[in-house]
Amino acid sequence: MTSTMLICGVDEAGRGPLAGSVYAAAVILDPSRPIVGLADSKKLSEKKRDFLAVEIKRKSLAWAIASCSAEEIDEINILQASLLAMKRAIEMLETLPDLVQVDGNKCPKIALPCEAIVKGDSKVQAISAASILAKTARDAELYALDVQYPQYGFAKHKGYPTPYHLEMLSTHGVSAVHRRSYAPVRTLLANNLS
Repeated sequence: MTSTMLICGVDEAGRGPLAGSVYAAAVILDPSRPIVGLADSKKLSEKKRDFLAVEIKRKSLAWAIASCSAEEIDEINILQASLLAMKRAIEMLETLPDLVQVDGNKCPKIALPCEAIVKGDSKVQAISAASILAKTARDAELYALDVQYPQYGFAKHKGYPTPYHLEMLSTHGVSAVHRRSYAPVRTLLANNLS
């Protein structure tokens, strides 16, 4: 029997938004249980992502989802927070991979062989799977925040700096889940102090 190399795909979701956590997922796909339709999560409809997320969790050899809070993002910056969320997800896996492949151009600090692949979410199936899990987990958090803070419309824009979100931000002020280090939020806070 030839042993197949276990490859873990890793991706994050939520670097751009002004609110909420940044999420990362790590997935080791099972070569004997292929999942049809895996693609970069940004290219899929929400309905398709939700369907695939269930398939990924059911058919993968291992998967994990982790996050870094808005406070952590403000403390260590979004790049470091993304890498930390990735590290957390990888370390939560019940099966250790032989190789970790990360979407982007930087690897998290882990004790496993790791390579960064630019546009990996459209080239490597395991990274596509990770991008789907990270995105669906992040969306779920924003729906929950929408219930908690209905005035910002989080369910609509998922925390991204849309004109509507910026308008609600200036109307209602900065919430506990907004990222204070992001320019629009930082500017608002500075203006309110002056």
